[in-house]
Amino acid sequence: MKDEIAVLIPAHNEEKNIGRLVSDLKSSFSTVIVVDDGSSDKTAENASGKGAVVISHAICRGKGEALKTGFKYIAEKGLPAVITVDGDGQHPVGDIPGFLKSYGENRRAAVWVGKRRIKGTGMPLVRRLTNMSMSLLISGIAGQWIPDTQCGFRLIKREVITSVRLNTSHFETESELLIKSSWKGFRILSVPISTVYDDEKSKIRPLTDTKRFFFMLVAVLFPPLLRFSRQKK
Repeated sequence: MKDEIAVLIPAHNEEKNIGRLVSDLKSSFSTVIVVDDGSSDKTAENASGKGAVVISHAICRGKGEALKTGFKYIAEKGLPAVITVDGDGQHPVGDIPGFLKSYGENRRAAVWVGKRRIKGTGMPLVRRLTNMSMSLLISGIAGQWIPDTQCGFRLIKREVITSVRLNTSHFETESELLIKSSWKGFRILSVPISTVYDDEKSKIRPLTDTKRFFFMLVAVLFPPLLRFSRQKK
């Protein structure tokens, strides 16, 4: 599957981890794409130096925009599938074989989402409660059970990214993708992965990103409101 599946890394100021991550991935995948989302450090330079295809945003546009930029590249190149990995080192490369195994065994599925172990780990309590409540909410709206909807470690087939229109730009884009994919009839499976929490500071802004998440839900459930908001701009 080295040439069949690409790896996409949305990254903002990840010079500390990106070079090692790309190097590890290049040993197994021909195409590793890093979307440098307006970084002010050496993220792009370090990724390129290890063999990644680097696409840069002049300014920080948000994780969702970085994902969409990468998805566009995948679609244009005609690659069958893509694995999305965060650039901060919280998605171990050693967990990827689990995705590939399920991908090979479940060809009718279209999206695979990493499932972290919640209990007995270093995941902060607030994060656990948020993950569980969001997974219940999004699964209910999507119409199929997705145990860890907040995990960005995923394998996604090209037909999903070419048929699902994404309107958001930040962390909520990942939830929007799951909901809309499910509504289009794509089957979503989960793959057990490691739970890694180190001293990296989360880029999530609780108040701002919560507002964006609920605006996304309203826009997805009531599309006319989204069209109205665009007309007002």
